[in-house]
Parts: sequence; structure tokens; C-alpha cells
Amino acid sequence: MNDVADLREEYTRGGLSEEEVSDDPITQFERWFEAAREADPEHANAMTLATASPEDGQPSARIVLLKDYDERGFVFYTNYRSRKARELTANTQAALVFWWAELERQVRVEGAVERIADAESDAYFARRPRESQIGAWASPQSKSIGTRAELERKRAAIRTKYEGRDVPRPPHWGGFRVRPEAVEFWQGRSGRLHDRLRYHRFEGTWHLNRLAP
Repeated sequence: MNDVADLREEYTRGGLSEEEVSDDPITQFERWFEAAREADPEHANAMTLATASPEDGQPSARIVLLKDYDERGFVFYTNYRSRKARELTANTQAALVFWWAELERQVRVEGAVERIADAESDAYFARRPRESQIGAWASPQSKSIGTRAELERKRAAIRTKYEGRDVPRPPHWGGFRVRPEAVEFWQGRSGRLHDRLRYHRFEGTWHLNRLAP
């Protein structure tokens, strides 16, 4: 057995009080997200997306990338035939987790999920690198495939098909938006007495309370 207990003894970078946070969790998220981008520009938008199977409640989680956010919620993109998309279509509740190690901060988001408008997905897809556009057509995401060579052959075929012209968005690819009903901000503190401030929406209004660590 490999002992990994207490590899990090203390969290000492700061605190979080009710007086300093915004009344609105999206505004507060923007403050923290901008700080995270300054601390780690390449990875600040990485977030864990947790879903659950509607058949047996089996949870699954993976890292996806935040591509947009506003007062409506948090947007990411995927293949609509993937496992996560199928689970979100059948069970529209999901959770997100951001972890910014350099700042000793975590944000948790819980809420219902919806597909974004096709026009929004079209606009984002048009901005993607061409190889990523081709990959969206080539990959039958989450399905079993025989070999890597099979995937490479399909990618080559898509390259040939769209050579010299724009790659359109696949109809099975697009965005989801997580519409937050609860957002928790976690700041590591010494002695494991962390600060946890949780916003929850009730009758259209955000309410703030502190949780024990």
C-alpha cells in the first residue's frame, strides 16, 4: 500500500469572508476566474463535469473545458452521442468542480443542463482550429473502436472530403449550458478549517450561507 496521506500539510494563501464576496455568484466567479487565469493561463478553464446514469445512478466524471459563462450559466462543448451527453440528455442534473491549486481555491457548481442554441454552437465551432473541427467528425466519441489506425484513416478521409473548404459543424456536436442553482466557493485555510461560502437560488434570488469545513 502506498501512503499518500498529508502530502500537503497546510493551506495558507488567504481567507474568504462574507463581507468581501459579491451578492451574485457569477460576479464572484468572474473575480476568482480572472485571478486563476493570471496564476495559470493554460489550465484555469479546466473543470470536472460529473453526471449520473439514469438507469442505475452510476456516477461518472471527466475533465472538460469551460468555453463561456454569463448569468445564464457555464458552457462546454462535446459530441452529443458521447456518454456524458447521453447521460445529460436523460438526467439533466450535473455538477462542475474547478480546482485552482496555485490559489488554494475550489468552486463547485450544481444545476440543470440544457443544450445551447445551434447558432451559438455554429459560431464557436467556426473559431476552432481546423484539426479540432476535423476531429469532431472523425471521432465516434465514447464508442469502442478497433485500433488507432482506424481512427487515423477516418481523420484522413475527413481531411480529404473538406480540402479547400470550410469544415461545417457536425449535427451531433455542440454545447451544453449548466444553469447554476448552487455555487460554492472554497478557500483553503490552516488546520483544515477551510472557508466555504455557498450561494443557492431560491424563488429567483441568490442566498448566501457559510458551511462548516
